[in-house]
Amino acid sequence: MIGCECAVCTSADAHDKRLRSSILVESAGTRLVVDTTPDFRYQMLRTKTRHLDAIIYTHPHKDHIAGLDDVRAFNFFDERAMDIYANLLTGEAIKRDFYYAFSEKTYPGVPQLNLVTIDTSPFEVGDIEVRPIQVMHHKMPVLGFRFGDFTYITDANYIDAAEKEKIKGSAVLVLNALRKETHLSHFTLSDAVSLANELAVPQVYFTHISHQLGKHQDINRELPAHIRLAYDGLKICL
Repeated sequence: MIGCECAVCTSADAHDKRLRSSILVESAGTRLVVDTTPDFRYQMLRTKTRHLDAIIYTHPHKDHIAGLDDVRAFNFFDERAMDIYANLLTGEAIKRDFYYAFSEKTYPGVPQLNLVTIDTSPFEVGDIEVRPIQVMHHKMPVLGFRFGDFTYITDANYIDAAEKEKIKGSAVLVLNALRKETHLSHFTLSDAVSLANELAVPQVYFTHISHQLGKHQDINRELPAHIRLAYDGLKICL
């Protein structure tokens, strides 16, 4: 965190050097990203990602959409518009924040975007089936996603019973766990542990972690063996 000198922010452990939350999902023939954070450009450079088929959005908060402008590099090299999938609320925010990409008359070099509106119905991106899971981020509906046996949920503090059923049977679950103290719109560490145990997913990783949670190694020692903190660069193969 800018200006902070706490034990996490000054840690020498690379696991405590976290950018904003996003994932890259790759199959044999398709590659997509969930959310374009303000760190999107660096995340793509760091992972040497040279091609993307699509971007899928969870919700319209700035820490999840602000990096969208940098898709113009993929437009240039792939010579096509980027397919972006978002619910109605998020799509409207994207059109408002990146209005210049949706104008009738655009200037050369603006991002080329093909916005596809989604809801909670499953859809396909190339050979990847995407199953949306609606969760609540205080009063805002947010989409999590299940890709085969892998489920990704960020920015949530409530999931109703019907949506929990969509998660059950996953081999891996990534779930937000902001800090130990109560928060208005995010699961706390204890909330996330309870939910992970309720869903009985065999391997769970916590993401969207605040520096207020504590150091990576310290928190991992407090967690059950099947639950770990996620970290930048983590790769999961299924």
